[in-house]
Amino acid sequence: MGSPWKPLLLLSVISGLADLAKAVAGRPVSYAAVLRMKADSSSSSTLNSRMRLRNSQGVGSSSLEWPPFSRHRFSALSSQEDYMSEESEEFGPIFIQEPDDAIFSLDTDNKKVIMNCEARGNPAPTYSWLINGTNVNVEADFRYSMIDGNLIIHNASEAINHGRYQCRAENSIGIVMSREALLQFAYLEAFSGRTRGAVSVREGQGVVLMCAPPPHSPAEIIYSWVFNELPSFVAEDSRRFISQEMGNLYISKVQPLDVGSYVCQVKNTVTNARVLSPPTPLTLKTDGIMGEYEPKIEAHFPQTVLAAKGVTVRLECFALGNPVPTITWRKMSGNIPKKARLRKSQAVLEIPNIQLEDSGSYECKAENTRGGTAYRGHLQVYTLPQWISMINDTQLDSGEQLRWECRAAGKPRPTYRWMRNGELLSPQSRVEMVNGELIIHRLQQADSGMYQCVAENKYGSIYSSAELKILASAPMFSTNPVRLIATVGRDVSLECRPRASPKSRITWKKNDRRVQPSRRIMLLRNNTLRIINSSRTDEGNYVCRAENQFGSAELMTVLLVKEPMRVELSPVRVEVTVGESVVLSCKVTHDPSLEVSFFWLLNNQPLNAQHEGGHFEYIQTQSSTADLMIRSILLKHAGKYGCRAQTSADSVLAEAELLVRGPPGPPGVVIVEEITDTTATLSWSHGVDNHSPITTYNVQARSPFSLGWQTVKTDPDPVTGNMESAMAVELNPWVEYEFRVVATNAIGTGDPSAPSRGVRTKEAVPSVAPASVRGGNGRRHELVISWEPISEEFQNGEGFGYIVAFRANGTRGWKEKMVTSADSTTYKYRDETFPPLTPFEVRVGVYNNKGDGPFSGVVTVFSAEGEPREPPSELKAFAISALEIKVTWKPPSPGPGRPQGYEVSYWKDTEQEEMAKKQRTTGNETNMLLPGLEGNTQYLISVKGFNSVGQGPSSSAIRIRTKKNAPSLPPGNLMWIQEGNNVSLSWDPVKARDNESAVIGYKVLLRQEGRGHSQVTRTPNSAVVLTLPEGGTYIIDVRAVSEGGEGAASAQVRLLTSSGVRAKSGQLSVYNLPAGVTWTALFLSLMVPSFPL
Repeated sequence: MGSPWKPLLLLSVISGLADLAKAVAGRPVSYAAVLRMKADSSSSSTLNSRMRLRNSQGVGSSSLEWPPFSRHRFSALSSQEDYMSEESEEFGPIFIQEPDDAIFSLDTDNKKVIMNCEARGNPAPTYSWLINGTNVNVEADFRYSMIDGNLIIHNASEAINHGRYQCRAENSIGIVMSREALLQFAYLEAFSGRTRGAVSVREGQGVVLMCAPPPHSPAEIIYSWVFNELPSFVAEDSRRFISQEMGNLYISKVQPLDVGSYVCQVKNTVTNARVLSPPTPLTLKTDGIMGEYEPKIEAHFPQTVLAAKGVTVRLECFALGNPVPTITWRKMSGNIPKKARLRKSQAVLEIPNIQLEDSGSYECKAENTRGGTAYRGHLQVYTLPQWISMINDTQLDSGEQLRWECRAAGKPRPTYRWMRNGELLSPQSRVEMVNGELIIHRLQQADSGMYQCVAENKYGSIYSSAELKILASAPMFSTNPVRLIATVGRDVSLECRPRASPKSRITWKKNDRRVQPSRRIMLLRNNTLRIINSSRTDEGNYVCRAENQFGSAELMTVLLVKEPMRVELSPVRVEVTVGESVVLSCKVTHDPSLEVSFFWLLNNQPLNAQHEGGHFEYIQTQSSTADLMIRSILLKHAGKYGCRAQTSADSVLAEAELLVRGPPGPPGVVIVEEITDTTATLSWSHGVDNHSPITTYNVQARSPFSLGWQTVKTDPDPVTGNMESAMAVELNPWVEYEFRVVATNAIGTGDPSAPSRGVRTKEAVPSVAPASVRGGNGRRHELVISWEPISEEFQNGEGFGYIVAFRANGTRGWKEKMVTSADSTTYKYRDETFPPLTPFEVRVGVYNNKGDGPFSGVVTVFSAEGEPREPPSELKAFAISALEIKVTWKPPSPGPGRPQGYEVSYWKDTEQEEMAKKQRTTGNETNMLLPGLEGNTQYLISVKGFNSVGQGPSSSAIRIRTKKNAPSLPPGNLMWIQEGNNVSLSWDPVKARDNESAVIGYKVLLRQEGRGHSQVTRTPNSAVVLTLPEGGTYIIDVRAVSEGGEGAASAQVRLLTSSGVRAKSGQLSVYNLPAGVTWTALFLSLMVPSFPL
C-alpha cells in the first residue's frame, strides 16, 4: 500500500502553488501546469483532481479569476494505483507558455523574431505553427526554424511576417491550439523631401498647418512642432494646439510673433526614432487685419470612439476664432466622470481607467464674444472576453453522456465555438452545441481527445482546454481479500466497489451460496451488502462478483462477529478546587482476542497531554485499564472528559464531568448610570461564579492622575455578591474616570471586568487651597508671592485661577489680585512707596467658574530688599606670579541689599574698562585668584556686589603689575652619577634675561613611568642627590623657579633599576646628557674588584 499521507501532502502543495500560478508570465497558468494528481477512482468521476484547468486567454485579455480550490474533491483513501507517479500517467498537452503579441523594430541590426510556445504532456508534445491560419513549413522554408516549441523568424520583414501566429501542441492524447498572437513591425519612414508652400494669412485669422506624417507602425506616434530651429518647440496654450490624432498645428488667432518657419516632428514610441518634415513658412498678409469672427471647430474626436475597458481615453476639441474661443465639455446623459481631467487649456478631455458606465455622448463647445459652436460624438467602451466558468478534464464510461459548459463575459457578448484536437467541431447526430454548452450523447472511444472552448468577440478571444477520456476496462478490485470484524447487535456494511468501465453487474455469495435479500440483509444501490443487527450466525466468507463485457473479478470479505465492548469511566461527576488534583479511571470489558487502545477527549476534542504544560498524565497499568491524572487543576480544565476505547471491531465512548471551583470570572460590562460632582452610580452584570458563590464586589476607578487602578469608596459598603449596582463616592469633581468591578468568592478574587467608558464628574467649587505660600527676592519696591500650583485633579472645573490677597502689617484692608492661569506659581506686586523688607500678610485662594474656593493660611512675606547699595571696601591686590593676581576686599556695611556674591572686573591699563574681563565668586567669598594673565603687565581691578535683584556699585579701581615672566631657558648640560640606587644630578645654572624674573631655585620632578604622581625636590643650587626606589623605570626633569613662576623643563632623563638588587659601592656609572636629548641609563653591574682601604 502506498503511504496514506501522500495525497494529503500533494493537496497542501497544490493549494500553495495555486497562488503561484497567477504570477507566472503575467497571466494565470493552469494548475496542471504546476502539478497533476489523480482523482478518486470512480468510473464516472471527473478528472478534477488532476487540476488541469486548461485555459488560454486571447490577445489582450485581462487576468482570470480562478475557481476556488475547495471545489475539487479528493479521496484520502484510495488504491495504490492512485499514487502512480506523473511520469507513468499519460495526459494531453497543457500550455505553460503561449505566444504573446509583439512589436518588432525594423531598426535593429538583429532581424530575428522569436515567438514563444511551451507545453507539458505525457508523451512529450510536438509543435507546429500557423500564420494567419496557414501552416508554417519549418522544414521547407529557410526563413523559419524551431527550438523546442519556439518559432524563430529569420530576416523578419513586415511584408512577409506581419500577421497572427498560433502554436499547435500535439501528442498521442490529442491536439490543442494556443491563443493567437499578433506580430507587428515598428518603423517610421522619412517625410517626403518636396518643398512645402508658404501659408499666408491676415493677422487675427486662424490657420491650420498640416503635418501629413510619413508611413509608420504602430499607429500611435507623438507629434510636436519646431518653430524656426531646434530646440525651439511650439508651446501649446489656449491659442495654439497640436493634435495627437492628426499631427496638425492649429493657431486660433495668428499674431505677428507667430511669423516664421514651422517643422513637424514625428516620434515613434517603440523605436524612439524621430523624423522632421520640410519647413512650412507662415507669413502675414499686408492687406489688413482680420476682424472678429465666431468660432469654428477644426480639430475634434471621431463621431464614434471605441475604447477598451481600463485604458485612458483622450478626446480632442479645438476651434479657430477671434477672439480666441473658450472650450467647455459636457456629457449628454449624466455628469462627466469625476476622475476626468482637462488638459491643454481644456482642448483635451482625458478620462483614465475607462469603465462601461463612462460610455455615452460627449459634447465640446467653443465660444467667444461673436458666438459659439458645438461638436458631439459617442464614446463606446468594449471589454474583451473573460471567463466565468471553464471546462475541466473529464473521464466517462463509453455510452455515457458528456455535458460541458463554458461561460464568458464581455462586451459585445462573446460567441462560442468548440474544437476537438485542433479542428473545429460541428453539430452532428450525437453532438449538440448551444450558447457555450457542448453535449455528446452515447460516448464512443473515438470521442477521446483534447477539447477547446473558444469564447470570442470582435476584440479578442480566449481558450479553455480539457481532456476527455473514455474508459473501457474489466472489473478490478484494489484489495483482496478483506477482513472485517463486527460486534453483536451492530449493523455491518460489506462494500463492493470495483473499478470498471462500463459499470459492472454485482452478485453476492456467502459460503458459495447466493445471498438472498431479506428484511435484515439488504443490497444497497451502491452494491454494498448491509446486515442489520448482526449476530454470530452472520460470520463467514462473503464473495462479491463483478462482471461486464470486458471480464469479471471477485472480492472476498471475511466477516467475524464478536461480543460488544463495555467501558466504565469513574467517577462520573467530580468537583474540585483550582490547584487540586484528580484521577479519572477508565476500565474496559472486551473480547480477549482483540487488542484495545485508549483515547482521551476533553469537550469532544482530542486531549494532547504534551501541550498542556504538565497538567495531564496518562497512566496504564493493565491492558484493560487506563487512568488520566490531572494535576494542579485550572479553571480551563473543567468540562466533559471522554475515554474512547477502540478495537478492530468496536469503538465505545464513556464520559465523565469535571467541575472546577475557582475565583469568579470577570463581571459583565460596567455601565455608568448617573454622574454628579463627587459620585457615580454604576451597574454591571454577574460573571460566572465558577461553582463558588460570589461574596463581594470591589469597585475600582482610574483617572489620568491615579497610579493605575485604585479601589474607591462605595455606597453601600461592602457591595455584596447578590448586588449588580453601587455608587462610587468621594470622587473629585471635573475628573475623567473609568470604572471596573472585581468579584471575590471563597476561593479568591477573580479577574476584573472590562473598563467602563470614560466619564467626567460634574464641576464644583474648588475645595483645596494652595500650599507652601511664601515670597521674597524680587527687585526693589516689589512684593513677590509664590505658591505650589493646584493639580488639575483638584481644580474641580473650568476657568480655574488664583486669588492673591495681601496687606502690609498693621493695616486692615486686603488687596486682592486675580491670577487667571491655572499653572501660575508666582505673583509680583510693585509699589514705589514701600521701603525694602516691608512685612506683608499674604494668603492665596482659588476659584473656578462655579465660584470661589478656600484661602490658604496667612503667612508673612517681606518685600524685596533691592540690589546692593554700597561697594565693597579695602580692595587689595597681590601679584602671585607672572600669570596670577590675588584680590581681596571687605563686604559693604550690613543693611538692605545684601550681596549674594561678588563680581571682579580686570583689564589692562592700555584697554578701556568696557573691555574688562569679569569673574564671579561662587558665594560670599571676599577673595579671588585671577589666572591666565600676561607677565610684567599693569592691570586695573574693581569689584562690585550682586544679588538676585541686580548689581551694586563698583569699587574704585586699583592698579597692580604682574611679575616678570619665568625664565624661558631650561636647565642644560645635565650630568648624573648613579651609584647603586642613588643618583647625583647636576646641571648648568639658568640665567634669566632682562625681561624675566631672576632665578631663585630649581624644582626637580621624579616619577615612575606609567604613573601620574611625581616626587618633587626643591633646591636653591644647580645640583641634587636623589634616591631611587627599587625596581622600575624612572623619569627626571628639572626646571628653574622664579617669582614669575616655573621656567621651561629640561630634557627628560630615564633611569632603569633592577628589582631586588642593590648596587654595591664598587658599581658606578657616570653619564652626561646633551642638551635637548632624552637618555635612558641602564644600570649595569660592573665587576670591579673592591680593595680594602
